[in-house]
Amino acid sequence: MTPSELHNDAIVIDGLIIAKWNRELLEDMRRGGLTAANCTVSVWEGFQATVDNIVKSNQLMAECSDLVRPVRTTADISRAKEEGKTGIIFGFQNAHAFEDQIGYVEIFKQLGVGIVQMCYNTQNLVGTGCYERDGGLSGFGREIVAEMNRVGIMCDLSHVGAKTSEEVILESKKPVCYSHCLPSGLKEHPRNKSDQELKFIADHGGFVGVTMFAPFLKKGIDSTIEDYCEAIEYVMNIVGEDAIGIGTDFTQGHGQEFFEWLTHDKGYARRLTDFGKIINPKGIRTIGEFPNLTEALLKRGMSETQVRKIMGENWVRVLKDVWGA
Repeated sequence: MTPSELHNDAIVIDGLIIAKWNRELLEDMRRGGLTAANCTVSVWEGFQATVDNIVKSNQLMAECSDLVRPVRTTADISRAKEEGKTGIIFGFQNAHAFEDQIGYVEIFKQLGVGIVQMCYNTQNLVGTGCYERDGGLSGFGREIVAEMNRVGIMCDLSHVGAKTSEEVILESKKPVCYSHCLPSGLKEHPRNKSDQELKFIADHGGFVGVTMFAPFLKKGIDSTIEDYCEAIEYVMNIVGEDAIGIGTDFTQGHGQEFFEWLTHDKGYARRLTDFGKIINPKGIRTIGEFPNLTEALLKRGMSETQVRKIMGENWVRVLKDVWGA
């Protein structure tokens, strides 16, 4: 198979996209050959604002039903592939929308939410993010993990502190993930994960999606798709070829105002970090360039089987385990 044929035949899943949702973006997802993606519908928002985001997302999906379909089960991912559409998985980057109500977990599951990050950079009722002194998983957080396990929502730890992450990994009865992270072995950064942390999640049946967010890559905004592939290979050598996937963290279409909102606690309070200029790696600057990643991984010497696993098959397997279907 040529790289292009392999990409078109494979299940291709992006474990994290937080782009500006509109038809143009969804068209680019189709250009990129995405079978499914974890699409962020909540970061700093509470319950009501998150429901409003889901309403808007549902409306967009209805208007663009020629391009996308909702995903509730892994069977829906297979259907998306058969139909030539991109499956939309709703995801949160913060458990803040659960507020202090355990019952809201099941409500959001019923609304189509399949993956929830426990914290976004700072402290919430569940635990602590990676930019703050880490107090670990709270008692309430343990109840939230148990409820997420019960209803079938995957726990994501990408922006979560090391201690809270370790305790979620041990607490959860289902596989958990870093949906979008990079190794600190290639670049020290509060958002990157150490070799030990990567090995720990894999040893406990967890999963790692590798991001290409330039500020966290070794060469920053000078990075290329080859640098991204180097990071993927680095992580694979630690976690193995069955516990790794893609989680780009594409922010396509957003301007500076959005990044200001992301990088301030609660969206408005103290500044947590400053990303500076953001340019995606050369060769995969837009979602439509996704086929270049399949080609670049093959060029790096990975087998067709390994590339299929990394590009999406591993995500399907772990999601089926968590979702139960």
